[in-house]
Amino acid sequence: MKIATWNVNSVRSRLDHVTGWLQENPVDFLCLQETKVIDSDFPRSAFTDLGYYLEISGQKSYNGVAIASRQPVDHCAIGFGAVLDAKLVGDLDDQKRVIMVRSGDLVLVDLYVPNGSEIGSEKYVYKLRWLALLKTYLAELLSQYPQVCVCGDFNIAYEDRDIHNPKNRETHIMSSDEERAALKASVLDLGFQDAFRLFCDEGDRFSWWDYRSGGFQRNRGWRIDHLYLSPALIPAARSCEIDIEPRKLEKPSDHTPVVLDLAID
Repeated sequence: MKIATWNVNSVRSRLDHVTGWLQENPVDFLCLQETKVIDSDFPRSAFTDLGYYLEISGQKSYNGVAIASRQPVDHCAIGFGAVLDAKLVGDLDDQKRVIMVRSGDLVLVDLYVPNGSEIGSEKYVYKLRWLALLKTYLAELLSQYPQVCVCGDFNIAYEDRDIHNPKNRETHIMSSDEERAALKASVLDLGFQDAFRLFCDEGDRFSWWDYRSGGFQRNRGWRIDHLYLSPALIPAARSCEIDIEPRKLEKPSDHTPVVLDLAID
């Protein structure tokens, strides 16, 4: 089974990129983030024509997540509120950032973690609140389902080797101590492991590059797109790779796909 995560930075703007990639890489699940389209305007036929089924949660111009699957899923749950009490969730489902599907014994969670804008801002506080609720959400899922894969654009480089130049990283959004601690508490402390780091210890392996100043051409990137495996799934991991080819296309997303191969049906 292959699972890919990709922040496409507008599914309609990159539709040819996504469908072309799927034709060359017919993964079992493609988890998309930042689709930037309401559900009724999502380009469904482009995916269904390729034999994919869709589960989507979108909003106009911002955010949005979707999961394309080769087979129909058994269950789909949108937002934190599909799993947690509404009073606990509060306003943290207003933005469309969470979608989960269950297929057989596998639970797959697709996330678009808030960026946070700048350290100390209202958006930064929102990001930390969001991550704190993510811990409760994932803990609840793990209490019911052992095999959980969590993927998406986390907007956090967890280690210095995940940044092309980590100098002064503690003052930079996506690499502050508070964000790293929040990721550790919400995901890693629950027993999840970073699938990419199961196979690669090297730095200079990135999934996002700024459009400005030739970021991609100079490999001035960040690794912020992750796939995490629950303890029960870790033995099934066979590979996890970053595919940089889509980032070479004309007018690409600033992110590129990350692909996980699992030895499960």
